[in-house]
Amino acid sequence: MAGAVTVPDSAQRVAVVGGGPGGLYAAALLKRLDPARSVTVWERNAPDDTFGFGVVLSDETLGGIEHADPVVYAALQRHFVRWDDIDIVHAGTRQTSGGHGFAALGRKRLLQILHERCRELGVDLRFRSEAPDVDRLAAEHDLVVAADGVHSTTRDTYSHVFRPHVATHRCRYIWLAADFAFDAFRFEIAGTEHGVMQLHGYPYSRPSPDHHPSTKPSGPQHRCGASTVIVEMREEVWRAAGFDELDEQESVARCAKIFADALGGRPLKANKSAWTTFRTVVNEHWSHGNVVLLGDAAHTAHFSIGSGTKLAVEDALALAACLTEQPDVASALAAYEAERKPVVASTQRAARASLEWFENIGLYLDQPPRQFAFNLLTRSRRVTHDNLRLRDASFTEAVERDFGCPPGTPPMFTPFRLRGLTLRNRVVVSPMDMYSATDGVPGDFHLVHLGARALGGAGLVMTEMVCVSPEGRITPGCAGLYTGQQAEAWKRVVRFVHTQAPGTAIGVQLGHSGRKGSTKLMWEGIDEPLEEGNWPLAAASPIPYRPDSQTPRELTRSQLTDIREQFTSAAWRAARAGFDLLELHCAHGYLLSGFLSPLTNHRTDAYGGSLERRLRFPLEVFDAVRAVWPAERPMTVRISATDWAEGGTSAEDAVDIARAFAEHGADAIDVSTGQVVADERPEFGRSYQTPYADRIRHATGRPVIAVGAISSWDDVNSLILAGRTDLCALARPHLYDPHWTLHAAAEQGYDGPGAVWPAPYRAGSRRPQTGRTDAPKPRLTLGS
Repeated sequence: MAGAVTVPDSAQRVAVVGGGPGGLYAAALLKRLDPARSVTVWERNAPDDTFGFGVVLSDETLGGIEHADPVVYAALQRHFVRWDDIDIVHAGTRQTSGGHGFAALGRKRLLQILHERCRELGVDLRFRSEAPDVDRLAAEHDLVVAADGVHSTTRDTYSHVFRPHVATHRCRYIWLAADFAFDAFRFEIAGTEHGVMQLHGYPYSRPSPDHHPSTKPSGPQHRCGASTVIVEMREEVWRAAGFDELDEQESVARCAKIFADALGGRPLKANKSAWTTFRTVVNEHWSHGNVVLLGDAAHTAHFSIGSGTKLAVEDALALAACLTEQPDVASALAAYEAERKPVVASTQRAARASLEWFENIGLYLDQPPRQFAFNLLTRSRRVTHDNLRLRDASFTEAVERDFGCPPGTPPMFTPFRLRGLTLRNRVVVSPMDMYSATDGVPGDFHLVHLGARALGGAGLVMTEMVCVSPEGRITPGCAGLYTGQQAEAWKRVVRFVHTQAPGTAIGVQLGHSGRKGSTKLMWEGIDEPLEEGNWPLAAASPIPYRPDSQTPRELTRSQLTDIREQFTSAAWRAARAGFDLLELHCAHGYLLSGFLSPLTNHRTDAYGGSLERRLRFPLEVFDAVRAVWPAERPMTVRISATDWAEGGTSAEDAVDIARAFAEHGADAIDVSTGQVVADERPEFGRSYQTPYADRIRHATGRPVIAVGAISSWDDVNSLILAGRTDLCALARPHLYDPHWTLHAAAEQGYDGPGAVWPAPYRAGSRRPQTGRTDAPKPRLTLGS
């Protein structure tokens, strides 16, 4: 039995299941590092059988190959096709961006190189051979490398240990080839009567030197070059176009006709090509005893970032290194997993962002051509504004000109108008609960906290959630706007911002804690109930936030009216205090958010059930607040665009929620996520919430504020220039550096109206010198 497998101290007998690039390269490396090893590869197909056409490898991966096995690297170098440009064809125009640096070769050629290297080293290659049962392999070998692909039998056998999660996505795609070489990586968007289709194409073989170009299709691949062509579209478009009823050759001919311009009228060819949907594979664990997963068996990442073969080869490099560095197999497999999982997780986040961008490409078709191209290039968040400027400054500057950036002005320092308020830049200090008020009254701490961030250059500084009643507080330290004393204290803060940081706007966020109230201060135990001094909670439905939380009472119609009046009274006080903008907090599981989510609203009256009915009370509150808030001042609404929990608010629901508030007069939607239920499972990562803002912006046409792990000025510039958001709200970066915006301007060499240093601080507008960095370098390194 698999559970009885003992793990040997060394890997002298190695079985590799799967003869793809990852498995073959792992076999070659393991044999090269220890020629005494017995390494056997089982591959069910013949040596010349392969799927797909060309593969792309990064310079980083090639560097690892060169260091580990110069023989393989030299063989690859002889066959690589290299190019720098990306062409994006959309709406009858072609945009070209250079400096990207790609390298590709035919998959069949790659396998031939690895076959030859394995044979040279003495690896036992067994083609047309099904591998023995994995339990038997594990018993007879010191190490079993499962490189048996996305449909891994090994992974299925030990699924109770590996705990795989496989997600199927919305697009159909097919791998094809063209018998000519594109001169760039080409993305072509076709708007058809059935919907949007896209072509991803890149060369993997160049014409031979004696080849003379012809407009006629034909000629052997090695003479006129070759390109991989992937055609992709959403499932509903695929069905509407009738591809579900076509055989392979009919599909190939239809694709060639649709993309005739890109192909120059040439045909496409197939190689056991079939329409499929991409599957993202994630495993909680990568090893079991002496069995380890590698490549697509362990993980997949969407082809639009060219990562499958790259990741498999890098897995092989890491596995071989760990087996060399660690004292035994168990330690080596643990080290391999610890090294590779974070790298793969980062790649999968980027791949998912890219995949979802193409799934939702229809949202962006109305963008100007250059902005559309910039949006596509930065879709995965791995290529950024600053990075693209280094690669192709002229293209990036053209996108900036189209956007309206004055010369020398980064996108983040362009102004933005909301109703009667013009913000001098696109940076928002996000609302952050400080839990430092006394009886709801903001004190010197709030003056210094918000004043410092206003002096720091942000276009808009937001207060924490300011509560509309004592019962609406989250903690005893929460600030309020339900008394005149509180309003006077806020007026002091607003006056400081307006007089000492002219040009900076200050906004107030109004909210009610709902079922998440009567808890300890954050640093004493976040979301933990107070041990004494509790107040009664109220919510849409009597559902506690956590098992140990207080159960709230379900609000009656008359109580809903009372709370609505509390919001309007607080809004009236906020207007008198001089706030420039008001945000209604309908996110994070607080009272109004609790009405919106089906997980927290189980009402059977007019305020529960369908989304339209769940929206009713939040919209009533919004309308009442808008009626007392000065007409020239903007109002925004913060929502949770997903609950990160099954059965909760969906992305489609979020669009409908945002659209409803927009129709009632919201000037912008502040798009956050989660914190609605305690058992949520967020997909954390850099800028991880911004796709929701992006979707809402393009689906509703309303300005949005993006939040969520946006931490660099490069991210802000990228998101704004791509048209994914209008404003960026940052929280933790402003806790780390109150002058984050001014420092961002200094680091970009910007000095203009979008980032004005307060007069007393101007001497600090350049980064201080830190120490000598120009010391002469040693000319010799002497051995001991």
